[in-house]
Amino acid sequence: GTHHMLSTIKEVVPNCRFYFAASSEMFGKVSEVPQNENTPFHPRSSYGISKVAGFHLTRNYREAYGLHASCGILYNHESPRRGFEFVTRKISHQLARIKLGLDNQLRLGNLEAKRDWGHAADYVRAMWLMLKQEKPGDYVISTGNSHTVREFCQIAFSYVGLNYEDYVVIDERFFRPTEVEVLQGDSSKAARVLGWKYERSFQSLVHDMVGSDLKFVSNKCHCGTTHGTPHD
Repeated sequence: GTHHMLSTIKEVVPNCRFYFAASSEMFGKVSEVPQNENTPFHPRSSYGISKVAGFHLTRNYREAYGLHASCGILYNHESPRRGFEFVTRKISHQLARIKLGLDNQLRLGNLEAKRDWGHAADYVRAMWLMLKQEKPGDYVISTGNSHTVREFCQIAFSYVGLNYEDYVVIDERFFRPTEVEVLQGDSSKAARVLGWKYERSFQSLVHDMVGSDLKFVSNKCHCGTTHGTPHD
């Protein structure tokens, strides 16, 4: 898909500005912490591998054909719009169901996995800034801090007056066969070139997601259903 887009831009609208959504999953089995634009890639999933391919395609079209094509190597960016298949949304949504008496447990995998979680609103601002630059480039976009899944659970459950240890069940089915243990980004280039910096706290992100899902699940209950998305 990335190749088709870049090829079409080259042939039809070469002055178009192109943004590729790269990912911290490209680093995978990291060789250094934190990771920056020069850290070698070692992806540990088909998703990460596909993102590496898209990254190299984008850079190649930029270098070979002079396209204004930039890559944002974004770390985990979360919000109430996050899909249910992601662990952060799984936690906030299931916690809301537990708090409202609709369920009594949350099944998770590796609680010690660490991610650099930030709010999507700040990250979209970074994407926009990349496209506003005179010259294209590649940028790591992150908070610069990493937290475990356990920490996310602790903050989320305490927000509604519950102890996560009373509800979280470790399920081996949710362990990755090739786990990515620690992802933490260094966004100093984005700060220097784009003037971008992350402006929110980890706690405020967790509270935003939990608060949104409490309203969402409560509204669904009143409508007679308990699933869907907040923005259906």
